[in-house]
Amino acid sequence: MLEKLNELIAALSNQNMDIAREIGLEFLGMLVMFAIGGILIYLAIKKDYEPALLLPIGFGAILTNIPMTNIFTGPDGETGVFGFLYNNTIANELFPVLIFIAVGAMIDFTPLFQTPFMLFFGAAAQFGIFATMMVALLFGFSLPEAGAIGVIGAADGPTSIYVANAFKLDKGLIAAITVAAYSYMSLVPIIQPPVIKLLTTPEERKIRMNFHQRKVSKLAKILFPILVTIFAGLIAPESVALVGALMFGNLIRECGVLNRLSETAQNVLANLVTLLLGITIGTTMTASSFLNWKTLVIMLMGLVAFIFDTAGGVLFAKFINMFRKEKINPMVGAAGISAFPMSARVIQKMAKEEDPMNFVLMQSVAANVSGQLGSVVAGSMILVLVGRLIGLV
Repeated sequence: MLEKLNELIAALSNQNMDIAREIGLEFLGMLVMFAIGGILIYLAIKKDYEPALLLPIGFGAILTNIPMTNIFTGPDGETGVFGFLYNNTIANELFPVLIFIAVGAMIDFTPLFQTPFMLFFGAAAQFGIFATMMVALLFGFSLPEAGAIGVIGAADGPTSIYVANAFKLDKGLIAAITVAAYSYMSLVPIIQPPVIKLLTTPEERKIRMNFHQRKVSKLAKILFPILVTIFAGLIAPESVALVGALMFGNLIRECGVLNRLSETAQNVLANLVTLLLGITIGTTMTASSFLNWKTLVIMLMGLVAFIFDTAGGVLFAKFINMFRKEKINPMVGAAGISAFPMSARVIQKMAKEEDPMNFVLMQSVAANVSGQLGSVVAGSMILVLVGRLIGLV
């Protein structure tokens, strides 16, 4: 920082206004990125918004904007330590795949087995991905950029990173997409309730749903991840890496003979990869690549995608109710996004506020785990459709 100030003073003293203006803009950009990093750290610590990710991302943003650090790329173009991490863990999709193994080990699909109809909401809540993709195209984004931006609406950070990297987007755009995806994941309790209340009546939010407890055999729990992987691979081959990782993690959990590995995946692996992913993404947030109109629009489009996904699930439930005698609480449809289990908890809280005796948690969890699968398949569809249009596949 002192070096930049000295260069600025020297340029002003020599009345070289062009150089002074350039240095001044660099200095201002650095301060802005310091502020952005500080805000992310504040949200992580003070507001408890996805602290495991927002704190490392915020610190990484500060770290990479300190002049002459060479942590990402050296002065002669050599790769720094975080550049090495980025190239070998994010650019090749390693970290997203590892995170999905950890997530799979955390998920219990039992509620979905007991209410399999909720699977449809995991698909309906992906509407925002494709709607936002169309809106992003209108803003002048390229087809790959629009596709990656749309995936933010699934509230699924790893899938967003995976799709953005598959399209070989600029690191600055990948950073913006990642920050948007994880920020809106953390804001589920703030974003979803107003959207749900806008689209439902108090009577609809009071609808009670019967839950029939069924015994699920161990064999069914073991076969499920295997069959889902095969089915998803045949329908959407591009989804194999993410769906396979998710289902492998779940198989570790359910097989009953790898408890230590399951616990390691849920705790050590999840925490370590999340930590390194966050700070590595943060170090790509240089002022020159992050501070532009595209970043602002990406943040806005991410919010639009999130709202569309929430609305899509609610409206689908209302549509289904037109043909069902046993009504579905429309709020459950909003849990079809991938923010597991936060969204299911939000829906249950809202249901209790309307009716203290209403219990829709199990149905919400079933829709929520369906959303985890739905977001991966939707992201894979974006990869296939856009990839074929631009000649990548």
